[in-house]
Amino acid sequence: MTGENVIVLVLFKIHLMKNYLLGAFLCAFVLISCKEEVKKEDNSAFAKAETETSKENLLNYKHSLAQWSLHKPFLEGDLDPKDFPQIAKDLGFTGVEYVTQLYPEFQDKSNYQEKVMNWAREMKKQSDAAGMDNVLIMVDRDGELADPDAAKRAEAIEIHKYWMDAAKLMGAHSVRANLFGELDPAKWHEYSVASLSALGTYGKEVGVNIIIENHGGWSSDGQKLTAVMNEVNMETVGVLPDFGNFCIKREGGERWGAPCVEEYDTYKGIKEMMPYAKGVSAKSYNFDENGDETKLDYQRLIQIVADSGFEGYVGTEYEGPLEDPKEGIALTKALVQKSIDNLK
Repeated sequence: MTGENVIVLVLFKIHLMKNYLLGAFLCAFVLISCKEEVKKEDNSAFAKAETETSKENLLNYKHSLAQWSLHKPFLEGDLDPKDFPQIAKDLGFTGVEYVTQLYPEFQDKSNYQEKVMNWAREMKKQSDAAGMDNVLIMVDRDGELADPDAAKRAEAIEIHKYWMDAAKLMGAHSVRANLFGELDPAKWHEYSVASLSALGTYGKEVGVNIIIENHGGWSSDGQKLTAVMNEVNMETVGVLPDFGNFCIKREGGERWGAPCVEEYDTYKGIKEMMPYAKGVSAKSYNFDENGDETKLDYQRLIQIVADSGFEGYVGTEYEGPLEDPKEGIALTKALVQKSIDNLK
């Protein structure tokens, strides 16, 4: 082989080596790029899944109807309170919250335990037929759990146990009670703790919660109510935060009806109560042209509910002046859902 041929051969080999190295480099670059694309796609998919999961979680909220929303037609005889489960279903709800004072049979206290259980069996039958969840029972006018009279407190505790038995039969998770009675805040706290501790202990036996609504008096003071919850410290004792009902004192010492002279901050109160909440009562009064509540910032309130980690039924409770309460119920339910859909 001549020297000239050797030079040509060497140059040819160098050319091949360059092409090989260039090809190897390009392959490596493509491989790395592909991995990065896969990683980006994975991250994108993860973010998408996380967003979808977050949106899915919002859908865990369900709508129940508080019977008080229809108290006028029930009390005036235009509707039969025993038809409530089917009425609620027809209005688009899947859960019901009963109010005991709307049933005339409970005005007579004779054979009371038997009446309560007969009612529970009847409402279980009605709710099963309508395919509705029994969520809770709101008990009124059955003794005061913070009564200064020890004998009256004991009687009230026993009667509330009847209702807890009824809730168990119906599959409702809670009985809502009131903490009326003593006006001195220190004694009110003492009596409330004692009564709720007794009922919470019974609740462990039957698998039913006893819960307190901010419903006037010291129960509408968020700090005082949560102080009771902290001392009782039982899983079967909790609260039912109501978006309204933060009036602590009314003119002339009246419990209802008179103008409010001392009111607790609604948003502060809801935030304080939510860690102990077994349910939520979305109260409404009036609406503007956009379907928003005129007194309450619903988006802010529902955000507080969501931020607490609460899951389950949010109860619609319309208490406004519309001639047809069903219209107010529909507006309230729509506002609750809109606020849920717009959660951050």
